Amino acid sequence: MAEVTGRSPQIAPTAINCSAPDTGNMEVLHMYGSTAQKKQWLEPLLDGQIRSCFCMTEPDVASSDATNMQLEMVRDGDYYVLNGKKWWSSGAGDPKCRIAIVMGRTGQADGARHTQHSMILVPMDTPGVVKVRPLTVYGYDDAPHGHFEVHFNDVRVPSDNLILGEGRGFEIAQGRLGPGRIHHCMRAIGMAERALELMCKRACDRVAFGKPLARQGVVQANIARSRMEIEQARLLTLHTARAIDLYGNKAARREIAMIKVVAPSMACDVVDRAIQVHGGLGVSDDTILAGLWATLRTLRIADGPDEVHTAVVARSELKPYVMSRL
Repeated sequence: MAEVTGRSPQIAPTAINCSAPDTGNMEVLHMYGSTAQKKQWLEPLLDGQIRSCFCMTEPDVASSDATNMQLEMVRDGDYYVLNGKKWWSSGAGDPKCRIAIVMGRTGQADGARHTQHSMILVPMDTPGVVKVRPLTVYGYDDAPHGHFEVHFNDVRVPSDNLILGEGRGFEIAQGRLGPGRIHHCMRAIGMAERALELMCKRACDRVAFGKPLARQGVVQANIARSRMEIEQARLLTLHTARAIDLYGNKAARREIAMIKVVAPSMACDVVDRAIQVHGGLGVSDDTILAGLWATLRTLRIADGPDEVHTAVVARSELKPYVMSRL
């Protein structure tokens, strides 16, 4: 289903209420939310009555290392007071966005690195929540939901809005981001399929140097290479999904890291080849290709850059060799 929605990434996921970041936020509330939190926020999200955003990345630090996050969440009686900046908060611009899941620092800087952060539910109409500006992705604003820079200025939130407990932010993040990453990869395969279809149709319809592009050897090679790479990525995606189902997100960490690198990169290459076959039309907004490329190129950074996931795979492969030498 996620692959099919990837063929129309701006419309299809929203139409069936399976778009990011809502799906990930629903999973967080389902797995870690209290009964009251589920009643107030999960049920209307599942019913499609409201939408949500996820506030994790920050503009002033390297957010590929999430332990750098600086937004402060200070306990004040029955409240937490939030101060800090977030950006690339997808969904914040949607008129139906009512709730944000915000990750910030609740522990002391000298404590264990992965127990310093927590997640809390922040209603978007809370005083001090400021949507500063919509950000563009290679010129696309992805309206209406958008990707916003959001500031939190002395935002007071009831302590009951804390999810799971103080210091559990990274535990929640791993539970959320694993399924979210593979959903992105499934949609990426759908985007690649759409691009390959457009490439084949263009190659058959367009004539250059006395014959259709489909009879040009270099075009044929690119079409064949695209099909082979799509099938390879799909099999790794299915393997990863099976590992998650059987063993859970933590045990499937290596597989999730592999597919998060492979699928967006593969799809980006397929779209790039389709753009080349379309020529000037391919770089315009008269087809979906330019928008697909922008989305897929961004996905190589979003939810963890390629380099971080590659390092996870390398450490996993090296671990038995390193241990054998101790």
